[in-house]
Amino acid sequence: MEDKTENTFLGSGWAFPVSFSVGNYQLNISSNETNINESINIILNTRKGERTLEANFGSGLQQFIFRKIDTNLKGEIIETIKFSLLRYEPRILVQEVRVASTDVTNGVIEIEIIYIYSQTNTRHNYVFPFHLKEGTNLSQR
Repeated sequence: MEDKTENTFLGSGWAFPVSFSVGNYQLNISSNETNINESINIILNTRKGERTLEANFGSGLQQFIFRKIDTNLKGEIIETIKFSLLRYEPRILVQEVRVASTDVTNGVIEIEIIYIYSQTNTRHNYVFPFHLKEGTNLSQR
């Protein structure tokens, strides 16, 4: 059974991607850990300047697309993620960000984010697949 204090603190918001229920056409809502993970995903996938009224929102990870996967790139990605989550997701405290694996052939870096909820010290993690090549889901001939 989940602690109601933790549930209140974690909050809820629009599910991402935005969708509506079939039966009553209500906006789907996400809550708790799902809402935080969706928030992390939005922050990491948003380009700086993409939001007109909040130009600095996002991580700007897209600046690393097409770069060679090396130690410097991994360090820059880790620092960018730490800073972005510190600034835009106040419900968590990031303990560690690490490159979990790299797939150089397909240009994918899997990033593991280990965090705790700010008020409850409950530990969680989130794995973010970052694609260094745009359009990697296209078949190659």
